[in-house]
Amino acid sequence: MAIDLTAARQRLLDLKEELLALSRSGQDDRKPVVLDQQSVGRLSRLDSMQVQAMARAADARRAMAIRQIDAALIRMDEGEYGWCVECGEEIVPKRLDSDPAAPRCSACA
Repeated sequence: MAIDLTAARQRLLDLKEELLALSRSGQDDRKPVVLDQQSVGRLSRLDSMQVQAMARAADARRAMAIRQIDAALIRMDEGEYGWCVECGEEIVPKRLDSDPAAPRCSACA
């Protein structure tokens, strides 16, 4: 089964845009937590710091996914999309359907 590169490229671009939109929407959660205990209690501040840490971790995961998408788009441009970056074997289309940015075959992953 051949890979539809046009559809795969569009899917990667859509995923990238979705991740960028999620990152933009979570900017407020990543802002520094104010230490003013007059307006915010100690437990509320701790909750805010936990929310901030989780937002930063989620943003780091999104950034990693965006880098993987960009790498997949480069592999497409170079004619190497669908081939494992480790062993050079073909990546099964079903794997690319579930993760279009997958750089490795199932055996190497």
